[in-house]
Amino acid sequence: MTGAGVRILLPDVLAPAAGGTRELSVPGTAGLTVGSLLDGLGEKFPVLERRIRDETGTVRRFVNIYVDGEDIRGLDRQHSAVGPGSEVMILQSIAGG
Repeated sequence: MTGAGVRILLPDVLAPAAGGTRELSVPGTAGLTVGSLLDGLGEKFPVLERRIRDETGTVRRFVNIYVDGEDIRGLDRQHSAVGPGSEVMILQSIAGG
């Protein structure tokens, strides 16, 4: 799938921080990782990045990120590869009582 983009899916709660959209697309380039993808999102949507990562750049503990259905915690976390045509889902855990 050379040249295929990467589809990024966001929950309703994060959509306002991404310009009101729940779905973003970025070019699928060689060497793309979850971390570099988040860096790029942060440049365009700084508020979104602050909702996903803390001041040290670590994914917040209540944020779950999946690459093609696989939790990055079971892969290589922010170093997890994101290939062309991949789907990245970012979910924010919601606690209630």
